[in-house]
This record gives sequence, C-alpha cells and structure tokens, in this order.
Amino acid sequence: MAIRYYWPMVAAAVGFRLVLVLFGGDLHLASRPEVSTPLTSLRRLAEGYWLKQASMSPYSGSMYHGSPLLLSVLGPLTSNRSGSKHAHVYCRLQMSRNRSLKSLDLTKAVNNSANVSAGDIASLIYLWNPWAIVTCVGSCTSPIENLMVVIMVYGACSCLAPLAAFGYVMATHLSLYPAILIVPVILLLGYGPDAPPTKVFLVKSSSDSKSDMSEYDKRTSLKLQRFSWMTVLHFIFWLIIWSCYVLLLSSMILKKVGGLNEMFEKTYGFILTVKDLSPNIGVLWYFFAEVFDFFRSFFLIVFNMNILFMVLPLAIRLKHRPCFLAFVYTAIVAMLKSYPSAGDSALYLGLLGLFANELAEMQFTFFLFFGYIGVSLLSPVMHNLWIWRGTGNANFYFATGLAYTCLQTVLVVESVGSMIKHDRKLRLLVTS
Repeated sequence: MAIRYYWPMVAAAVGFRLVLVLFGGDLHLASRPEVSTPLTSLRRLAEGYWLKQASMSPYSGSMYHGSPLLLSVLGPLTSNRSGSKHAHVYCRLQMSRNRSLKSLDLTKAVNNSANVSAGDIASLIYLWNPWAIVTCVGSCTSPIENLMVVIMVYGACSCLAPLAAFGYVMATHLSLYPAILIVPVILLLGYGPDAPPTKVFLVKSSSDSKSDMSEYDKRTSLKLQRFSWMTVLHFIFWLIIWSCYVLLLSSMILKKVGGLNEMFEKTYGFILTVKDLSPNIGVLWYFFAEVFDFFRSFFLIVFNMNILFMVLPLAIRLKHRPCFLAFVYTAIVAMLKSYPSAGDSALYLGLLGLFANELAEMQFTFFLFFGYIGVSLLSPVMHNLWIWRGTGNANFYFATGLAYTCLQTVLVVESVGSMIKHDRKLRLLVTS
C-alpha cells in the first residue's frame, strides 16, 4: 500500500534542502565535527587537490586522507568555491540514494495489501532525517559513501552482480568499514532478499507427510533452499574486475605525486591507527587521548577486532534475513568506527525504514526517538561551551558522544530482538 502524498513530501524535502543550500551559509555546517571528519571534510579535500595541482603528493602534511578518485571528481568543484554552488551535487546524490532506497521494497515478497510500502517509508525517513539534511548542506563526502553502500545492497537484492560488485568496491575504497558487508551481499545473491513468510511456510511443509505434498510444492521447496553459487561466482568475478580498475585509476592519478603504498598508508592506515584525535561524535578520540602510549597498540587491536567479532555470530543468527543483517552491520560500524559522523547515522536509519512492518512492536521507540533528538541538540551546545566559551571541558562533549553510542547500542539490540520475535511469531502462526 503506497503512502498518500508521497511525491509532494519528496518535493518538499528537496526544496527544503535547496533553501538551506542557498541561504544557510551562516550555519557553517561544513566545520561542525558532527558533520565533517578528517576523512569526509571537503576542506581537507580542497587542500589535497591544491597539493596535487602543485605537483605534490595530496597526502603530504597529513591533511587529506580520502580517495584519490574524489580528487579528480570533486577537486575541480573546490577550486572556485563561491558560497554553495557545489552543494547542488550533493542534493542530486541524495536524490539518487532516495530512489535506490525506494526500490528496496521488501514488502513485495509478502502478498499483503495491508502492509505499507517499506521502500516509501525508508526514502521518506532518509529525506526528512535532520542528519541527512545537515550532511547534504554541510558538503562533506559522506553522501557519496552512503550512495555506494545503497547501490551495493540494491544490486545484491536485484541479483545484479556487476552493480553489487561496483558498489562494494567503491564503498570499501572510500571507507574501509563496508568490507564486512560482503557477508550479507553473498547471502542476498545466494538466497535472495528477505522473504520470511515463504521460508516460514517451508517449515509447515516439512512437518507434513511427504505424501500430502504435491510435486509443485516439492520443486518450490528445493528451489528456495538452493544456494545460487553461479551468481556468487559472477559477483566475485566482477569484484576482481572493479578492484583492478579502481587500483589502476588510483595509480594513474597518483603517478609522480605518490603511489598506492602511500595511499593505503594514509587512508586505511589512518583509519585503523586513529592518529587524528580531533573531537567527533564518537568515543575513540577521547579514549586514545587519555590512554597511555604503552597500551595504545593493544587497545587499537581490541577496538578494531571488536567489529569483526560480531560478524560471524550475527550472520549465523540472521542468515535468513540478509538485508536486515546489512542494516545491523552498518549500525555497528557507525557506532564503533574511528571517525563517525552524522552521515553514518543517516545511512542506517534510512535502512531501518525498510523493516517498518517487521519492527512495528519494537520497544523503547519513544526513548530512542527523543534520545536522538536530545543528543542532536546537546552536541553543538556542549561543543560551544568547551571550544568557544571556555566554560566547559572535553568531558562535556564526550558525554554527548557516550550517550549517542549508548542509544545506538539500544537500537541495535532492540531491533535484532524484535526481528527474532517477529520470526518466532510467524513460525508459531504457521505451525499452529
């Protein structure tokens, strides 16, 4: 069932963005630590582009730590910055991501007209999400990374191996953390998107005697349980092709001004070692600013491996819901990555809308909703008290980051628990 007045709401969201882009220059969102990070800042990209134009390595001076491909695509837009001309590009990128989210309508697998279109809900949540809006107006590179992740998920749900491989390679190239999404992508390509009613009915069919099952039901059961290895091999083939192509382009861009070794050290190495301790909405900057240097290597291993430790248990428990598994992975990455931003939250909150029907009975929604609003309002206030007014200290701003991390933890735990309860109820209804 489609949402009434969907397209007017989409047009209003786009118009609101354009108004902020044209008349919101005094907000200075590009300098906010909640919006821009050392990896996504457009000012750092402009510095790297200037160094490259001066026949120097864009990674000199530890200023730029992004992809060399972004220097060629976005670099010319930063050379003549006049207000917010280049911000229209981010509006188009966010509209592309909105169309991709709308196409990820998981309710098509459920022939129930009472369900509201999940794709419409996800796209509206993304378009009217305040963090997505400030990311667009703040002109950082987070929308590009989010777009690549959505393209990857869309390609996997549609069994388009070349498109899924392209999105995966580009998302991993721009930010290291989407590499763990290889698990839900393979599950999506092998088994298809989430289809709980069909898979639950297989439990009912298996409980019946084989004599009661028709030949068509048996063929359908075998077809649904079979893993499509050819699609996965096709994806791996295109994964290798796109990886070689991206590395070739990067080497050509960095020719005579650096190399691939320096690129890996200044991008992936910079992410894993957390060298920049400038404040952000995460907690690692404060932790590594306080920890002794003798224990720094140990805690770097602990925090980086913490993400990997969650991959296999969640994949085993949620293997029948690979698209929801992708949402859980993106939320965990946004919570534990070294340089988080508001764009990371805009990504997983948009994906959360795809499961509005399954998570309708999720608990603590009131607490989570107003908790996110409170953190969004208190974070700039605490930063102002600490940096500009001098009436606070780093603990003020770190408290908001800690509350933000706790809210994300509650969201992940409650969403996974609600999805498991939803599947259990379906199984009980079918077998009863």
